[in-house]
Amino acid sequence: MTVQNRQIRGRHRAERRPVERRLESDDRLVLPGRADLPFAPSLEPALTSRRATPGGEWARAYLSRIIALDFVVGAIGAMVASYLRFGHDVSDEYLVGALAIPFAWVAALTVANAYERRFLGVSAEEYRAVGRAMIGLLSVLSIAAFAINFPLARMWVLLLLPLLMAGGLLVRWGMRRWLMRHRVVGELMQRTIVLGRADAAATLIRSIKSEPGQGLRPVAVCASGLDGEWDTTTSIEGVPVMGTPRDALAAADLYDAEVVAVASHPDLAGKSLRRLAWALEERGIELIVSPGLLDVAGPRLSIRPSTNLSLLHIERPAAARRSTFYKSALDRTIALFLLILVSPVLAMIALAIKISDPGPVFFRQQRVGVRGKFFWIFKFRTMVVDAEKRLAALQTQRDPRVTKVGGFLRRYSLDELPQLINVLIGDMSLVGPRPPLAREVEQYEPDALRRLHVKPGMTGLWQVSGRSDLSWEESLRLDLRYVDNWSVIGDMHILFRTFKAVFTSSGAY
Repeated sequence: MTVQNRQIRGRHRAERRPVERRLESDDRLVLPGRADLPFAPSLEPALTSRRATPGGEWARAYLSRIIALDFVVGAIGAMVASYLRFGHDVSDEYLVGALAIPFAWVAALTVANAYERRFLGVSAEEYRAVGRAMIGLLSVLSIAAFAINFPLARMWVLLLLPLLMAGGLLVRWGMRRWLMRHRVVGELMQRTIVLGRADAAATLIRSIKSEPGQGLRPVAVCASGLDGEWDTTTSIEGVPVMGTPRDALAAADLYDAEVVAVASHPDLAGKSLRRLAWALEERGIELIVSPGLLDVAGPRLSIRPSTNLSLLHIERPAAARRSTFYKSALDRTIALFLLILVSPVLAMIALAIKISDPGPVFFRQQRVGVRGKFFWIFKFRTMVVDAEKRLAALQTQRDPRVTKVGGFLRRYSLDELPQLINVLIGDMSLVGPRPPLAREVEQYEPDALRRLHVKPGMTGLWQVSGRSDLSWEESLRLDLRYVDNWSVIGDMHILFRTFKAVFTSSGAY
């Protein structure tokens, strides 16, 4: 610990009691003034110019770019729709309408909450807002045309609205890619104070650091439940400890934080959390609360309001008979279509395997499926015929049992194409946990057995997140997350991500 850090911590510890007393007051909330902050007076200019809204300069610039691009999309969409419908003979009424569309489109997006800072770059709500804006604009155009008795050309509307929606989605997709490229290298992040019990805070910090796309950078921790006094603990997960949860406001002011993230903590609830939210609101700082529910996705969470308390309702996983029927029907339909589509490729691969190495074309292996049911998985053979006998003597990462053709097939996951047969007959799904061997299941801990609640898949979260690069703990966490949160829409998203992982050969050996 540096001398400067010791001085700051010593002053913080000695002078923080006034702040604690204010937060403990049951009568009313008294915000600490600029003069009595428990830090050096040199911070006063920075605090005086504190932003009125969260997000920082980069967020305002990012939002301005999106609005400008949406305006361009509105102008281009109106011009293209007018030209395709009327050619060069555009009436004055439609010329005026084309000029008004960019403003109307931006206004519709605003009403649909497409420019909410909390959704920018991190939430699918940003995309859903584009759909709501399109429906809202359609409603306004229809009502306005009816009110003034204007014969609105239906083809013009049918051309305009899809162009606006496609453009709006493309703008947000492109801006997210731009934002992600910066965040991966640590730029355009929000300074974040983490508070809670030491163990919960450590878990939250690890989660934040593992997902730079969330745009959070932990800069300080205010933790309780430490092994000793807070000023004897240098850091948690590499983030400096600057006090207990009661020191959150002081730490936020010191670091000019943009976000305060609260880990699950029994003492940070009710009045204490409400007072913290009020104080952060005055400072223009966002508040994020982790409920301590690991790997439960947003679609399963909803707020159940009541008179005195808002309750967090957790829906059951989508394991209803109707949902599983839809998933099975979709799996088999896509598998049949793909088998027909790639049949020439399958024939060429089979011929290459047969010519390059004598032996069978396919490799069969017994795996464990849903509810512990055994089945035979099909793959193209990528190893020599006696590969199982050579397993014990294998010492190198680059497996010498893999044939030349087999290495190419593995690199692009072509050896797994015959598993479409397993999907077609119902043993597997297109998306699901990795199909385990019986000897692996015998070593499962109770939590890992939950992987067997759904059919194993040809691809899954483990496939698009690193494949062979993942540890067992990481693979298990992803599989359990999938089991608890799967949906048909989520499966389609994973399938699209799979193509990228396969073509880049990410994590394949």
